[in-house]
Parts: sequence; structure tokens; C-alpha cells
Amino acid sequence: MVLSLHAILQKELTMKKMTFDYDEEADVLYVSFGKPQKAITEEKGNVAIRRSEKTGEVVGVTILDFLRDAKKKPKKIEIAV
Repeated sequence: MVLSLHAILQKELTMKKMTFDYDEEADVLYVSFGKPQKAITEEKGNVAIRRSEKTGEVVGVTILDFLRDAKKKPKKIEIAV
């Protein structure tokens, strides 16, 4: 199954507490779902998806060059879940 980043965030938003952290100097947005846990990272372009080592569920998203890219035309990012 392939879902867009938007669909993953929408699903996680309804299920768990989301935490957002932005590093202005590095222009990186960190989004975490639920409590911190060990995870495996998958990278696609400037987006890294963190999945639980135990369940494979998405537990976080890291977006590089967040504000720089936000000023450009939005891109669709698809991630297998």
C-alpha cells in the first residue's frame, strides 16, 4: 500500500499525540507520533520516515529544507506503509 505524506500525518493525527519541533538554523521539521521509541529510518528525497522497530508503524517524520521547500510548489511524496 502506498500513502502520501499527508495521508500518513492525517492518520497519525487521529490516533496519537503529535509533537512538532523545528530547527530554524538547519531548516528541519521533526514530527513525532506518541512516545519516543527505537525506530528504523527510511529516506525519500528530503523526507525521512521513522518506523517502529517492533511494529513497523510510522512513529515520526523528518523534513529537511522545510521552509525553503514550503515556498516552492508543493510536492507529492508517496511512502509505502
